[in-house]
Amino acid sequence: MFEKNVGGIDKILRIAIGALLIIGALMGYGVWMWIGIVPLLTGLTGRCGAYKLFGMNTCPLQK
Repeated sequence: MFEKNVGGIDKILRIAIGALLIIGALMGYGVWMWIGIVPLLTGLTGRCGAYKLFGMNTCPLQK
């Protein structure tokens, strides 16, 4: 469906920020923190729909 377009530091940051937001939601800091699911999933799968829409790619070039 989608090509992988998230890689490197971008992927690590998405996973870390997503996990922190979800932990915050579980601790009761606000329902809005469940938005952390989005960066967590895009980091884990390596695919981002917004990047696809804007033609961006942070994955290293493949031969």
